[in-house]
Amino acid sequence: MISTSLLSLALATGALAQASISPIMAKVAALRDAPTQVDRINILNQDSDFVFNFLAGKATTGAGGSAVGATVENFPALVNNGLAMTIGYLGPCGMNTPHTHPRATEMLYVVNGSISSGMIAENGARFVFNKVDAGSAMIFPKGSIHFQQNEGCEPITFVAALNNEDPGVESIAQRYFGLPPDVVAASLGDLGVQEVAGIEAMIPDSFALGTQECLDRCGIHRGQQPTTQRQPRNANNALPGQSSGDWTKPSSTAAHWQSTSAPGSYATSTHYSRNTQQTGAIFGAIAEDASTVAAKGVSNSVVIALAVVVCVMGVGYLALAGFYFVSRRRRAAEKANRWYVRPEMAGRSLVPTVEVHDEGKYDPAQ
Repeated sequence: MISTSLLSLALATGALAQASISPIMAKVAALRDAPTQVDRINILNQDSDFVFNFLAGKATTGAGGSAVGATVENFPALVNNGLAMTIGYLGPCGMNTPHTHPRATEMLYVVNGSISSGMIAENGARFVFNKVDAGSAMIFPKGSIHFQQNEGCEPITFVAALNNEDPGVESIAQRYFGLPPDVVAASLGDLGVQEVAGIEAMIPDSFALGTQECLDRCGIHRGQQPTTQRQPRNANNALPGQSSGDWTKPSSTAAHWQSTSAPGSYATSTHYSRNTQQTGAIFGAIAEDASTVAAKGVSNSVVIALAVVVCVMGVGYLALAGFYFVSRRRRAAEKANRWYVRPEMAGRSLVPTVEVHDEGKYDPAQ
């Protein structure tokens, strides 16, 4: 009786697990287990299994563009072929933000327009930068940090080939700021965990809007950008003020950390690397939630902070002016004392004098 129940439970569990596997995952698993290439081609029993439609693929999208990748995750025919491909679209001033491919070298071909692209391969390597025009391609070695930006005011398209069916993508900013906040703070020269949390909340998704110079030239306002690619949190890398219920998702907004800036609210860090009160106001203004940004893209907190700075500078200038005039008056008085002129004797009584004759000396006793 018990053994029958256990067998039924095992069968039900197996059926549930099998049902949870998508058809693509099941086909990929079968292809990986196939001993020969002929077996793999037989598993791909539809001619259409060898065609990938980039126009119908799921895109990774940001404020500055999008990309569709064909990898083993969504194109089983790539199994054991060591190849993947991405089609990217960058809008005006769009940037494919700094990232790496941990398992693949990339060769990127520009279809139209031109892009600015740079990379750093590893510690000690020089920074490589190129303007890549239409019809040209640039290579990015496996693991190198690289980016691409459309410097023009018209959309462009690029095609990237990668020599691994599962190349992987690691967005540098999101993953770096996804480390424990006190570790990030220490590695940035004792920045402070609250500031780290504020900056982390501002990091836009990949395919963001690029440099301000390009935006100004093309008349584009940066505005609000999506931030959905932030690192999930757990007890070991939680942000200040996060509870266990928030560990499976990133922090909600930058405003959240501003309201929990007391040192006691950071439960997962063993120490505060600095007194964040000295710079909290400035970074709080910079990391303000995008919903509080004014229509012209200027944060209210930044405006207030600038107004305070201007007022303080004005008071300082007034104090300097007062000190200058007091010093000037004092110097004028000292100069007048040094060059004293005896007043005229006109109109004053003269002191009587006695005229002495040559005949003899004056003798008051006579």
